[in-house]
Amino acid sequence: MIPTELSIQLSQLFGEQVELLAPGSWQIDTPEFRLLVLLSDDQSWLRLLVAIAPAQEAQPFIEQLMEDNFDFTQQTRYALQQNVLWGIYQHSCATLTSEDFISAVQRLLQLRQRGLSDCFSRLIEARVRQIVQVAKHQGQSLGATLQTLDRFYEEGMLGDMQAGAEAREETLSAWRYQLTRLWEEVNP
Repeated sequence: MIPTELSIQLSQLFGEQVELLAPGSWQIDTPEFRLLVLLSDDQSWLRLLVAIAPAQEAQPFIEQLMEDNFDFTQQTRYALQQNVLWGIYQHSCATLTSEDFISAVQRLLQLRQRGLSDCFSRLIEARVRQIVQVAKHQGQSLGATLQTLDRFYEEGMLGDMQAGAEAREETLSAWRYQLTRLWEEVNP
């Protein structure tokens, strides 16, 4: 795919939102995302980038992001650069097809839309599994573990002390659901 083909493809996908920054580099800036399309100096490689989150926000989820790079992201990848978590795609221009290009753009926009929410959910589930495993190892029942959780919230060891009763109950309800859901799945 040559630069003129890329320009045409971008115009078909994004219309007036495509901005030529310099020869071989484009930007699509919308309220939802900012996509950068860059060619290498010799125009042999294409790189697509979309910012996902500040690196500081992504740091707790590095393990989940690397697992996603292995299992989920397909031709796109997560990367850290300039204190930003990016979704990236790189491909040789010589073998790049329109279908591959469109698929990569769609995939990057999906990564952007997902943000860190899936990583957060998987991290929380891993932590709840650890709690269940420790509780079972100590010989606690599900009921006793739930009582301990309630006590921790009452004593302020967990949760936000400033949260109202309704918010506290919602949080405890979510904990109870996760503990109950995972109790039978986790072995000590």
